[in-house]
Amino acid sequence: MRILGVDPGLRTLGWGVIESRGSRLTHVANGLCRSGEGALADRLLALFRQLSAVVAAHDPDAAAIEQTFVNKDGAGTLKLGQARGVALLALAQAGLEVGEYAPNRVKKTVVGVGHAEKAQVDHMVRLQLPGCAPEGPDAADALAIAICHAHHATAPRLRELRA
Repeated sequence: MRILGVDPGLRTLGWGVIESRGSRLTHVANGLCRSGEGALADRLLALFRQLSAVVAAHDPDAAAIEQTFVNKDGAGTLKLGQARGVALLALAQAGLEVGEYAPNRVKKTVVGVGHAEKAQVDHMVRLQLPGCAPEGPDAADALAIAICHAHHATAPRLRELRA
């Protein structure tokens, strides 16, 4: 099964694609979608178009995205939620079923602890996907989200996707 992981962000949206065959995971590709400058609507459209192109290029069977966490900056949380909504729209438009995971669950799955630092996530992604070189912390997080989905997606659904 080919899984696309998405780490939503308004300035930079990370993505990573892995292959899952049983317990074996392999890296396919990863990268960053950048929104640029300008009006919010234009930036969201840029993210949508870039992520849609990633989906078209890599033809994933499933997708996974990080859930939004609420922080002290309400305006920042709202903007992150809008970028996440655009990513969900691109994935849904492609007909992908999307798994959603809390940041702590992703970290616990990949690193072993729920409050791991970004450097620890990057290190463990590289260990679990030999030869992988994430384009940045957001791409490493996206690969971690894909790994999390590979471990937590329900077995009957996985069998259905492989058929």
